[in-house]
Amino acid sequence: MSTPTTTGLRSRMPNPLPFLPEMAEVGEGLHKALRNGAISPTTISLLQLRAGQILGSTYFTIRETGNLRRIGESEERITAVATWRDATYFTGAERVALELVEAVLTPNPSGERVPDELYAKASTHYDDKAMWSLIMAIAHIGFFTPAALIAKPIPGMPPGQNYSE
Repeated sequence: MSTPTTTGLRSRMPNPLPFLPEMAEVGEGLHKALRNGAISPTTISLLQLRAGQILGSTYFTIRETGNLRRIGESEERITAVATWRDATYFTGAERVALELVEAVLTPNPSGERVPDELYAKASTHYDDKAMWSLIMAIAHIGFFTPAALIAKPIPGMPPGQNYSE
């Protein structure tokens, strides 16, 4: 199996922190909220991988695939995120997290994106703190989506090293 390489890849824009150093505080606050222990890092990475797939972001999909591998997730589970509704690899709690991120990120022309039924289903798996943690995991993706899609950080590179300049 060959190892992917980032050689020759360039971001569209330079690192934003020299221009907007306040972003570091906001980003760290979101990261800290996600590490509060209310939901597992696996669930966070699964839902963020699904978000990356929905958004068409190579940066997010590579980042979260790598995170899932580092925490020991199987290739079957990682691959099945794209087809999670039909896959048998996910717990009920993981399924509802994936359903929530899809609902939030996918327009629903016939009604509310997150209907009461979906919220009720999620609340059977997650208490209030965990629900807010899920919301922040989705918000984390929302916060960084413009950078991922417009500035195009280099996929597979660690934060701080994922911009050309």
